[in-house]
Amino acid sequence: MWKDFFYFTKSERRAVLVLLALLAVLSGGNLWLRMRQGETLPLSASDNGRIDSFLVSVEEKRRVGKQPRQTYQPVVSVVLRPFDPNTADSATLRSLGLSAFIARNVVKYRERGGVFRTPESFSRMYGLKPEQYEELKPYIRIHERFVLPERDTALREEPVLSRDSLPYGVIGKYPEGTVVNLNEADTAALKRVPGIGSGLARMIVAYRNRLGGFYAVSQLQEIPYIDASVNRWFKVESVRLRQLEVNRASLDRLRSHPYMNFYKAKAIMEYRRKRGKLKGISQLALLEEFSEDDLERLKPYLSFE
Repeated sequence: MWKDFFYFTKSERRAVLVLLALLAVLSGGNLWLRMRQGETLPLSASDNGRIDSFLVSVEEKRRVGKQPRQTYQPVVSVVLRPFDPNTADSATLRSLGLSAFIARNVVKYRERGGVFRTPESFSRMYGLKPEQYEELKPYIRIHERFVLPERDTALREEPVLSRDSLPYGVIGKYPEGTVVNLNEADTAALKRVPGIGSGLARMIVAYRNRLGGFYAVSQLQEIPYIDASVNRWFKVESVRLRQLEVNRASLDRLRSHPYMNFYKAKAIMEYRRKRGKLKGISQLALLEEFSEDDLERLKPYLSFE
């Protein structure tokens, strides 16, 4: 019978299993030896084609990824001509060589009620470089309606009236030649300076507190709407400025100073974390976030103890 042909005894079945196991061991050992000797299994033509196409696509992506991303930059013809920063639109400002960022700042400043009274007030626009201003200065024309009227000389030379002799709400101004200590004057004293009202007085005191004190009268021009014409009314005597403790101050404390920002403060924090305390301003000069002008302005306000 055909069933008897496939019948094995228990000992025969055991022998067959042993032979199969031995054959598997020999086949695995042969494959392992070939791999040790650097031999590879043959691939079909279709497999080789797929691998080659994959490698080509990877190389193409790597080559394209190294190329710099190109962004569209509209070409603007620069033509220097007279302009009024109080009325010039963004297209006119761009044609004068100003960047879109600066043109946008000028327009936003005017939309919020800002007015350029003098060419010098335009020079303090955020983002405008000194060399750009010097190039544009000969072309700035401020319309007369934006210029503050000259104060009568006779009025400036009148003696200071006492508070009792003034009508209610009227503030007597200092006579010509009066000099006020910029670091000690409160808002009441500042309002008595010709050309300075309540709003500017509050701005001066707030900026003085943020700075830690003034070391030069010219720092007043860092405050919006304050022209250099008021500088003759002030002096800065030797005072102890409130300094930033560079090695102890927090990120928020550092960035709150007018001469600092988030990126400068972050650079200091990273330096402290990686290298320890800063010993002097020369180490700040090694950080790309700080320019020579930044260090010159910050120097009186920094403490490295």
